[in-house]
Formats: sequence, structure tokens, C-alpha cells
Amino acid sequence: MQFSNLQRNEIKQKMQDEALDLLVIGGGITGAGIALDATTRGMKVAVVEMQDFAAGTSSRSTKLVHGGLRYLKQFEIKVVAEVGKERAIVYENGPHVTTPEWMMLPFYKGGTFGPFTTNIGLKVYDFLAGVKKQERRKMLKPNVAMEREPLLKSEGMKGAGYYVEYKTDDARLTLEVMKKAVEKGAVALNYMKVTDLLYEGGKVVGVQVLDLTDDTVSEIYAKKIVNAAGPWVDTIREKDGSKKGKTLQLTKGIHLVFDGERFPLKQAIYFDTPDGRMIFAIPREGKTYVGTTDTVYESDITHPRMTVADRDYVLHAIDFMFPNVKITADDVESSWSGVRPLISEEGKSPSEISRKDEIFVSDSGLMSIAGGKLTGYRKMAEGIVDLVAKQLNVEEGQHYPAAHTVHLPISGGDVGGSKGFERFIEQKLIEGKEIGLDQVTSEKLIRRYGSNVDIVFDLYKNNYEHAKIEKLDPVVLAMLRYAIDYELAYRPIDFFIRRTGALFFNINWVQEYKQPVINHMAKTFNWTKEIKENYTKELEQQLYEAVHPIEDEIN
Repeated sequence: MQFSNLQRNEIKQKMQDEALDLLVIGGGITGAGIALDATTRGMKVAVVEMQDFAAGTSSRSTKLVHGGLRYLKQFEIKVVAEVGKERAIVYENGPHVTTPEWMMLPFYKGGTFGPFTTNIGLKVYDFLAGVKKQERRKMLKPNVAMEREPLLKSEGMKGAGYYVEYKTDDARLTLEVMKKAVEKGAVALNYMKVTDLLYEGGKVVGVQVLDLTDDTVSEIYAKKIVNAAGPWVDTIREKDGSKKGKTLQLTKGIHLVFDGERFPLKQAIYFDTPDGRMIFAIPREGKTYVGTTDTVYESDITHPRMTVADRDYVLHAIDFMFPNVKITADDVESSWSGVRPLISEEGKSPSEISRKDEIFVSDSGLMSIAGGKLTGYRKMAEGIVDLVAKQLNVEEGQHYPAAHTVHLPISGGDVGGSKGFERFIEQKLIEGKEIGLDQVTSEKLIRRYGSNVDIVFDLYKNNYEHAKIEKLDPVVLAMLRYAIDYELAYRPIDFFIRRTGALFFNINWVQEYKQPVINHMAKTFNWTKEIKENYTKELEQQLYEAVHPIEDEIN
């Protein structure tokens, strides 16, 4: 069965018919990680997600699988060590969605970091995170730092630390993990909203779900239910009557995107803001993006918006560190806003709250997991699946092996690890040329889809003539068909935001292709005129919000 909404009814039926060991609520990176870990141990697993996969926090991060250097400042040694090691595992298992990126940390007179503390900090970081020899930190003199990034403020510059972070496409990372879980036997569906929990003898035994594509209601039963709903974890705990003790503290972060010609950043920078926080400026695909803010958030979780104050905070930070760019609000090409589900800690400001994850088990047996970071998704999954396995062992006498996801390539990751990936690219570039693709397009597709690029190449060849009839670029149609047939894309925003990242990093491309893409999807899924209009409006709204902030949060 392909992973496609064209088989939605069959997938749904399978969820109801199978004797599930585990049902996961939430299809972000945590839910995807849990599904993959549990399935590879031999459990029967289903995942339901009320929006699209990764539509919440998992497509709205800083898009770094990073080692958490700033947690050293808070002496969270264990977090740094674990996250640093996980980073390398995430990279090796999916080098097509994760790339090493040298990061520069400039020091200035009176700044948060000085040469001495940074040198020691990075040294400790290298040691804790087990950083590869060729990626260990270097210290740069002021003239070398300015040469690497001429846009930096030169006044008061005392040098820079230079170390490696890993850039990722967070939504695609989530998708590739989920697709691997499905390849291994899990069943997963988006647009399935949990409306109620089902109980027998006071124990949670299933969920009632509303299918948001056709408003039908169904019941899904499983031996164990894990709540990995990210910012909605407490919403599910409330349904269970178990929201007590520790609760979530939601904080919001926004990122701004600029055209690379307007903000020609050559080098990723991690820098001080005037108020002593740290933010990133990162070049990516001909753009530069900068973020993030960190503010307490109490508005609509499904729909976080950038405010004027958020936007101006980031613009002010850019102006402070890159004064010669003379950045203005008119230069913002796109943006995104996301909500972080952190575990509340009394008296701590948002940026001081720990990024540790925690598991809560309620009296009904509902297991909830919250907190944590994108980078640590695999370890988080391992922890909670260990607990599920232990309980199933006691209650059912079922024995499951330990996790074995350390060396398991995710979907698209069968390229021979990071070393093999370069050879893989060379080989596939030749194949791309043979079917008439130019090198730039070929490489973009290879880097996005990894070992799944063969399917995309086939879709390109087989639909070449048909694309012209549909007034679509054949490459766009190949990507769209792949998203529909193999990645469960259902709405235009699924394709333009989560499957391609284009609404953030290539907004003009979205404007150019939105109509033919919507027409093709409407025909494929048999949408009524009303549904087509609704999904078109939804995309238009996202395009508008990417550029236009609101005055203030609406509670």
C-alpha cells in the first residue's frame, strides 16, 4: 500500500482492524520517532495527527539539529552530551536532510561570550558531544572573522569561535522518519483529530477520532496509548482528567527570511542580541533567515502569528550585528512562527526553561511525553518505547528487543551514510542529466529526496508530456505526485510548506505554481468546488501571514 491519501479509507480500515499494541497521538518528530522505534521492535503501531505531519512545532523550528551549546551556560551537561551525540546519529541516518554547517560565534567587548570562556566552552562541548576531529572548534582572530563574514559589525570585535552545527529541513526529517515507520509496518494518517479517549474499567483503551477530510467519526483501540501531541499534550491530558503536577509552558519563536541579494550573508552566525539573548542568522538556498524570539505564548496553539513586536525585535537584532545591511521591514520576504512545548518551571524566563523531556503516566495508563528538542527525538522515542515494552511484558508476557534505531537509515537515507552520500550524488547527477535535467535542478532533487530520488526521476519522465497539458513545470509535477502518492500530502499547504519548504524559502515559486498545483490536487482528490475554495483560501492566508504581522497577540 502506498503512503497516500488516495488510499485513505484502506489505511483507516487497517487502523481499526489491527490488534494494535500502540497508538500514538501526534505526528510531529516525537510521534514519528516513537512509531519507528516501536515498529522496528515488532509492535503493531498506528499514528493519528490532527493536522498534517510536522504542521505544529516540527516544521517551525530554527531548522538546526544542533548540539545545544547554550545549555552549557545553564550547566545542563547531560543535555549537551546526549544531544551532541544524537546529532551525529541523525546525520548519518539521513544525510540528505541534515548537513554540517560551520557556525561562527563572534565576540565583542562587553558581549555574552568572550574568547577565553568560549574557547573553554567549545572545548568542553567538543569533548561532551564526541565531535569528529575534522569538525572540532577553531578560534579565529578578528581579521579572519571579518574576512569570513564581512557584514559583521567590526567595532569592538575581539575574534570568534568557529564550530560545526547541522542544518536540517525539520518537516522533511519528520516525514522521512514517519515514512520509514510506515515502510516497517506502522499505519499513520494526517487530519485525524482525537475528540475523546475511550476507557474500560478506568483504563484508557482507545480513542475516538474525527476525520477532518470527510467529518466521519471512528474508534481506534490499542493496548497502549502514547500522547506525543507537542503543544497539545496538556489538551489530551485534560481529556484524561490527569493534567496535574507539571504542566506545559508554551513559548513562541519567530524567524524572518530575506532574499540573499538583499542580505548576502556568506557564513552562519550565532550572535548576541542587544538584550543578551542569542540568535542565529543562516544562509540557505539563496536566502538568509534569522531567529528566534522566545516569548511566553497563550494564544491559539494551532495558529501562532508573528506580531509587529516579534518582527521588530529580530530586525533590531540584525541591525545591531549587521549595521551596514540597513535592513528594514520591507525587506522581509517570508517568515514563520512556532510554539515550543516546554515543561513549566517556576520563576524561570522562557529562554531559561530546560529543554529536557519528561514522561508522565496517568492513573488511566495514558502515557504523555513533553519537552525535549528536535535533535533528541530518537532518544526520547527510545525512552518511552522502553516503558511501553516493559508494561506489555508485565501485562501480556510479550518480550520486545531493545531499540535498534542507532544505525537505521530513515526513508531516503539509504545512501551509505555521510561518506557514501557524496558518491551517491555524483552517480545520480549523471542519471539526472540522462533524463534531461540540468545540474542545479538534479542536485536539488537528490539532496531533498535522497535514495527516493529514483521515484521522483521516474515521475518526471513518465509525466513529462502530461505536465504541459496541466500547465505545470514537469519538475513541479514530479514533486507534487511524489508528495501525493508517497508522502500523504492532501492539502495545498501540505505541499507548499511541509513537503517543499517553499512558502518559507521560495515564496515567489509558490505564487507562480499555486493555481496549477491546486487544480491538479482538486482533480486527483475529487474535491467539490467548496472544498477547493476553502483550501485555496487557506493557502492564500498562509502566504499573507508570512509577510504581514499582527499588532498584538489575541488571547
